[in-house]
Amino acid sequence: MNKLNNYIEAATRDNTRKSYQSAIRHFELEWQGFLPATAESVARYLADYAETLSLNTLRQRLAALAQWHIEQGFSDPTKAPLVKKVFRGIQTLHPAREKRAKPFQIEQLKQVMVWLDQAIEAAQQTNHRGDELKHTRNKAMLLLGFWRGFRGDELIGLRIEHVEVTPNEGMTCYFPRTKGDRQLKGSSFKTPALSQLCPVSAYLAWIELSGLTSGPVFRSINQWGHIGNDGLHKDSLIPLLRSLLTDAHIDLAAQYSAHSLRRGFATWATSNGWDIKTLMEYVGWKNMQSAMRYIEGADPFAKQRIERGISGHLTTPLIE
Repeated sequence: MNKLNNYIEAATRDNTRKSYQSAIRHFELEWQGFLPATAESVARYLADYAETLSLNTLRQRLAALAQWHIEQGFSDPTKAPLVKKVFRGIQTLHPAREKRAKPFQIEQLKQVMVWLDQAIEAAQQTNHRGDELKHTRNKAMLLLGFWRGFRGDELIGLRIEHVEVTPNEGMTCYFPRTKGDRQLKGSSFKTPALSQLCPVSAYLAWIELSGLTSGPVFRSINQWGHIGNDGLHKDSLIPLLRSLLTDAHIDLAAQYSAHSLRRGFATWATSNGWDIKTLMEYVGWKNMQSAMRYIEGADPFAKQRIERGISGHLTTPLIE
């Protein structure tokens, strides 16, 4: 691969590139479509998968087809009026209800930490290094993920050489690329050292126990206690989290995902007086819409406010 292709490839995030390649394969191989495509063929493709693929997936397929045509120097068929009209029809007949991860609450975080601390102590007493490593890694990952509101790809993409710890103050996590970094300047996120549930001390404990000095922070660990060279795979994070929550006796563990940590922190922050601007700056959201999708109100059904209103009305004396 020459320098030009290296720079072109670097301009697109790995996850985006892979998903676009998968979408093109689906169009050509599974649906047996021809490229370059016509507006009519793209419209028929949408219609054929309208009942089996989500709206978000269909949008991603259109984006992949658009990019392929633009890069190859062809006109973009996805912008044709026919394609837009078919997609609006699919939205009308197959409306999607947005699925949101269940927010991970602070009390649940405390419950999991108690279980992990007990599991670490048990592993030390039985000299089971593999278990000690796993539980120590999971403790650091969960605390850092919650208090920093990290997405799953940020957690597994964090590298040791990009972490700087200031004793008794906190730690700074640097990412050369993040989802919201459109100008590719890199982003730094500061995490405080806390008196309880401290992500900094948990991170330092994991680094000291693992002996790692560079590379991915969070890695796979086999039953013999061998730490992998690569970071955790993105598809392993949700099963790992749900297994941990199940072990710690958290109800409905299957409803949680890596986004649950982000939603949980956003909910905790707003219920503790953080204004939306401060929260957006801390987490790294660029627009209000993104932030509001993650915030779960302290009184989501407005029950407390309504009950207070009812009580106040019933206790007000009638004036003759």
